[in-house]
Amino acid sequence: MTEFKDHFSALARDYALYRPRYPASLFASLAGVASGHERAWDCATGNGQAAAGLAPWFREVVATDASTAQIAAAEGPGNVRFAVAPAEASGLPDAAVDLLLVAQAAHWFDLPAFYAEAGRVLRPGGVLALLTYSGVRINAGLDPLLREFHEVTVGPYWPPERAHVEKDYRELPFPWPEIPFPAQAMSAEWTLDQLLGYLGTWSATRACREQTGVDPLPALRARLLPRWGDPGRSLTVRWPLPIRIGRRP
Repeated sequence: MTEFKDHFSALARDYALYRPRYPASLFASLAGVASGHERAWDCATGNGQAAAGLAPWFREVVATDASTAQIAAAEGPGNVRFAVAPAEASGLPDAAVDLLLVAQAAHWFDLPAFYAEAGRVLRPGGVLALLTYSGVRINAGLDPLLREFHEVTVGPYWPPERAHVEKDYRELPFPWPEIPFPAQAMSAEWTLDQLLGYLGTWSATRACREQTGVDPLPALRARLLPRWGDPGRSLTVRWPLPIRIGRRP
């Protein structure tokens, strides 16, 4: 059995509250390249937001996560079926899935075992999509402080697998020839405290807090506030969404 590296169960409630929402255009584009629209698998679903985005496009969405706490906090429409299962052993039947999406989680997997499972459950011609995002982009005044927090303040506390995210999954092995896909991006309108809530869901922020006994977020808030202005005002937060996508032979 592959070891499950659980960085997020303790943050399941905050994860559901503060993680940004993927754009509807992403799911429309994924549906457009899917081999069919019978069933999608949202692997490592977390709070279920990607599963909810897929739901209008597929008769059924199976949303799995190895974390019982994440599944307990997840929500979705009636055609989303949640289950606790590792990425490498979904419990799905053979050739049962038209689209397999992994959003911000593939770097944690035992990839050879996961790719074997993907090949088993995807129908011939089915699509595998690995999505990621990193960092925060707001404006020229705030971005340097956020980069410093990401790279210096909590930089030493990122798990080694995180390096794949920082490289946009370019160095992650991929099992099949890739297919063209439109560039994707995500944005949110957030207050300062919503931004800090999101930063608190980072595995490195949690590890920093646990290992040093100091929460790094209040000091960051004090530095951001003069440049943010009214903490109750919302600013646009942006993330590119690199994606690796290919079709099972």
